[in-house]
Order: sequence, then C-alpha cells, then structure tokens
Amino acid sequence: MNIKLIAIGKTDNKSLQTLIDDYTKRLSFYIKFDLEIIPDIKNVKNLSESQQKEKEGELILSKLTPTDQLILLDENGKNFSSVGFSEELQKKMNSGIKTLVFVIGGPYGFSDTVYSKAKGKISLSLMTFSHQMVRLFFIEQLYRGFTILRNEPYHHQ
Repeated sequence: MNIKLIAIGKTDNKSLQTLIDDYTKRLSFYIKFDLEIIPDIKNVKNLSESQQKEKEGELILSKLTPTDQLILLDENGKNFSSVGFSEELQKKMNSGIKTLVFVIGGPYGFSDTVYSKAKGKISLSLMTFSHQMVRLFFIEQLYRGFTILRNEPYHHQ
C-alpha cells in the first residue's frame, strides 16, 4: 500500500519543515509515502468561504485516481489512540487498498463534493492546530503507527 498526504498551502516555518522532512524520511523505511502540497489559492479575498472550499475541493479531487481511498483529517472525524490508529492502518493494508490518501483541507474545511468522495474522517484532537502543525503531527503519528505494528521501541504504553 502507498500513503499520500495532500495539504493546502506550503509550510513557511523552516523548523516545522525540518521536522516534517525528518519524519517523512523515517516513514519511508516502512511504506511508500508522498506529501503533496497544493499551492494556496490566489485572490481568496475575492472569494466567499464556500467558493474557496469549492476551488480547493476541485484541486484536491484532481489529485486522486479512481482506486484511491480518501480519508479526511477533519475536526468532526473519529478519534483514535496511537495504538488504535496503528490497528486501523493494518486493517487498511489488509484490505488491499493500493493508495490511501489523507487530506488536510484549507482554513474552512472541505467542500460537500470532497466529503461525498471520502471513505472516512479522522480527528487528531478536539483542539485546533495550525495547518502546518497538523502536517507534522499527522506524519509523526503515521510513523508511530508503523513502529507500533513492528513492535519497535518508539511508542511507550
């Protein structure tokens, strides 16, 4: 299985980007992983919230193939412990999915079209984090999930 993370907008903070790069490299020892950044939409001041979500949604959906399974990182999604998330990853791998795609939406979330294509939603926390931090937290949790599945000493119970 391949895993792809799609996110809107680049990471400006060099320290965060260094950590994202570090965990992305670590993750590559377990699975083929790609982080795909969709550039910020230009002239958002001229767009309503729903227009911005629609434009972002079109860009997100253009990155998918028909066989991709789409999971949204969404504040109203299912909460997992790290062990629970690793078990969910194992189920996805066992199910024969070729590419599992996770998406971090823009500041207003996702369009209805993106929600309708999604096969699930995951929440990282009830708290709100910056989109840049969510990338780091999610990639670290992917890495942690694979170390749990391999019984490696990274995660402590």
